[in-house]
Amino acid sequence: MIDTHAHLDMCEHPDAAVARAREVGVTRILTVATGPAGWPRAIRLAERHDGVLAILGLHPHNAADGGLDDLAPLLEDERVVAVGETGLDFFRGYAPRDAQSRAFEAQLELAAQAAKPVVIHSRAADEDTARTLERFDGAVVLHCFSSPHLLPAALERDYYVSFAGNATYPNATDLRLAATQVPAERILAETDTPYLSPQPRRGRPNEPANVVHTLAALARARDEDPEELERQIEDNARRVFGLS
Repeated sequence: MIDTHAHLDMCEHPDAAVARAREVGVTRILTVATGPAGWPRAIRLAERHDGVLAILGLHPHNAADGGLDDLAPLLEDERVVAVGETGLDFFRGYAPRDAQSRAFEAQLELAAQAAKPVVIHSRAADEDTARTLERFDGAVVLHCFSSPHLLPAALERDYYVSFAGNATYPNATDLRLAATQVPAERILAETDTPYLSPQPRRGRPNEPANVVHTLAALARARDEDPEELERQIEDNARRVFGLS
């Protein structure tokens, strides 16, 4: 089983979180670093743990901080499998919109040059996100999918759609409905550790082991066998992230 999006560097004890994940059968974790300070930590975690790989990018909240000049050489590391999470977040407004747009476009260019997929964060910015991605020819993963209005563009363009623990919440019927519309070959599951703990673990920090709860909720929503969906998600992750 794979957790396609976790922030292990934000966990209090990341090594212990990896161990607990393995105990429940989560043997691969993609750890996502959202700024220059976290990029080396993510690579070190990937060096330290078999089955852990890194995704490096500049989160839209950090878009005004800079540092992208240092990202390109890190993408040459074989343990780095994607660029992200990048995108637009007009809900919080932690960074000016123009800075977010510039950082987003710059990371799309870096991903194209490195021939790596991009992992997208989009909140309250569906139209702008979709319009910016029109110019990107590589593989796209919509992380922590929570924008049903973005789904038509995702389906039309064959994006990968990844669901996190919020898809397990009782009031998340729109997310579970969206999950039923994603083709089998494009669905992914994640935790977004340490955020968005699934319903059975709500109130506690999330961790990669909890991806099993998201997988179970997706299987119920799609009326699929959990083991078959698990295999499908593994195949999808191998394809988009170039995993062996």
